[in-house]
Amino acid sequence: MYYDFFGFREPPFSIAPDPRYLYLSDRHKEALAHLMYGVQGQGGFIVITGEVGTGKTTVCRCFIENVLEHVDIALILNPRLSARELLSSICDELEIDHAPEATIKQLVDGINQDLLKAHAAGRHKVLIIDEAQNLSADVLEQLRLLTNLETAEKKLLQIVLLGQPELQDMLALPELRQLNQRVTARYHLDAIEQADLTAYLRYRLSVAGLRGDIFSPAAVRKLYRQSQGIPRLINLISDRALLGAYAEGEHQITADHIQQAAREVHGNSRLKTSAGGRDVTRAGHLLLLSASILVAIIGTIWLFQLPVTEQTLADDLEAPAISGVIERVGEPVGAEPELEADTAAPNTPPAPEEPGVTSFDFERHTQSLTEAFGQLFGVWGEEYDARQFPVACDYARSVRLGCLERQGSRRSLEFLDRPAILQLRNGRGDTGFVVLRSLEGDTARIELTGETREIPFRQLEQYWYGDFRVLWRMPEYMSGDGFFAGTSGAQLWMGARMMELADRISPNQAESARVKRLTTEEQVRWYQETKGLTVDGIAGPMTIIQINNDLGTNVPRLVAARVGNSG
Repeated sequence: MYYDFFGFREPPFSIAPDPRYLYLSDRHKEALAHLMYGVQGQGGFIVITGEVGTGKTTVCRCFIENVLEHVDIALILNPRLSARELLSSICDELEIDHAPEATIKQLVDGINQDLLKAHAAGRHKVLIIDEAQNLSADVLEQLRLLTNLETAEKKLLQIVLLGQPELQDMLALPELRQLNQRVTARYHLDAIEQADLTAYLRYRLSVAGLRGDIFSPAAVRKLYRQSQGIPRLINLISDRALLGAYAEGEHQITADHIQQAAREVHGNSRLKTSAGGRDVTRAGHLLLLSASILVAIIGTIWLFQLPVTEQTLADDLEAPAISGVIERVGEPVGAEPELEADTAAPNTPPAPEEPGVTSFDFERHTQSLTEAFGQLFGVWGEEYDARQFPVACDYARSVRLGCLERQGSRRSLEFLDRPAILQLRNGRGDTGFVVLRSLEGDTARIELTGETREIPFRQLEQYWYGDFRVLWRMPEYMSGDGFFAGTSGAQLWMGARMMELADRISPNQAESARVKRLTTEEQVRWYQETKGLTVDGIAGPMTIIQINNDLGTNVPRLVAARVGNSG
């Protein structure tokens, strides 16, 4: 109708969830990042909530179009189903043959077999449920039971729940506490900010084929007041405003066009305002959102294909910090060119013992992974109870620690400079774990129950194929502590440390002043390039660990370790 008049190829403000029209505000980037990187974990739930019209479905469609090749998606759009109907729909999406009258057990068995086959083929299954606030408690509990499907190494199904804010209220119900504890990442998608509205309009107009601004500044201000930053309302009002301007033969959208369009969109419902002119509904909405936004810890493993255990879910590894995107999977860290562990034949006879150094005995000196985590938490001054926290990294988060699993060499360990759990394997294929407390020359100090032993590191290397785990201190904003809670807290925390690092490691005062004028993301890129890290402007575990190293943060160290540091 008005497309030719304005020079559009297609309608710029359609409310269809077309990923091409997704304007990635900072909040949308964070939501998309939670999906893109959260699914690389090892099962559990990801919860994305947002008010009606904030773009949850569009973000989801963008995610589906850009998902990794080894990830298979099952999408449920109509969740108003019974437990059996939902399982049947999941089977349909996963192309699992089943009889129409199949029981819940038969459907679950079929899904289990499909997940096992996918795992054997190197595939990762993700179930996405839109409008998840419509799920009943019984159906949510059935979904939780699906996440019990696992191998000895990993859970086989990742479930993403997209819904309105009341979904969080449902998950907080006592009868769903087990499901709520399995949520590995949460994000609340807020409306776009007023400062982003001009860029939002310009972006959608450009995708539709028009270069330039046709909304006057007054029209943009009026549009924000009438839409409250909700993308769906922005689109509806803008579309009507374009039609009104076309009818008048005007090529610029004015505040009057927006006002008239808003009347048509809102109908008889008016936005109630207080005597001072502030939108009461908006104020209440913002209060609710500010109370519900959580900085999620999304986990991701540096190399997705590495074997993992329940203790190394992706949410234990990483969380968005500045841009909301987690450190990229599979990219080598510049400061760690040696990613393959130095290995020797497991049956090589040990070298003669040095004075005061115990010869390593695989049977006597290795522990289970649970025991090793207990020792490692002890190094950090924490007491780990595996009965209360079967997943060690769940406990780590509760004491503001993150888990990081990697594969590398001795140089990798020294680069991180944190006490580590080494995974060892003998010539018979038996697996055991040791806690490497410190490393000096060829002397490795390992923590055992009630004692510390010094072992020649070269003897450990005979059984070590490069797999290790470390704990690292999470910044306050990742755990929502105090002044640094929330997204703004991430900016404050990182900005303060970048200022200090600019003074510490800049070659001269002029460079320090230049760095301080950069945006926070640019400062992070500068720091990563300076330290030989992956340069992406994203403050993930590797970057944060190195920041803490450079600032001398009081945490346990591996090289020249200071016994007693509890970080």
